[in-house]
Amino acid sequence: MSTLTEPKTGPRPAQAERLRMASFGALTMLILQFVLGTAYNLYGTAPANGKSIGMFSSPLLAIHVVLGILTIIAAAFLVFRAVQAKIGGPVLGASVLGLLAVLGAAGAGSAFTSNGANGASFGMALATAIAMLCYAANLVILGKQRG
Repeated sequence: MSTLTEPKTGPRPAQAERLRMASFGALTMLILQFVLGTAYNLYGTAPANGKSIGMFSSPLLAIHVVLGILTIIAAAFLVFRAVQAKIGGPVLGASVLGLLAVLGAAGAGSAFTSNGANGASFGMALATAIAMLCYAANLVILGKQRG
């Protein structure tokens, strides 16, 4: 079989670098989300038990919601890129788990704005930490492949 028809295994260096930078972007967005969520928790008005607040009831919360939507899009795009680059194993697994964690954090955030439950707030923080870990793992794995 000639080298022109042999299937390539693994990502090309440019694809791996794009995945690494996308993971860095997702991690950065999650850190900003964590800071915004903490600031709102400290300085915002939490919903009373049984009394919902709007997701855009304050500028801080509105920024948090919009960045959350963008984070979901970025996490989904990262999974798409990992599949497209034919990266299996740890990078694809971490990307999928990161997306699921981001979706879990969004669900917990929605529940928090509905009832203000401490468990929902903790769920948001925990899911965000899991997603951060996933994208940090991608940085390490893809960084080792690079050098």
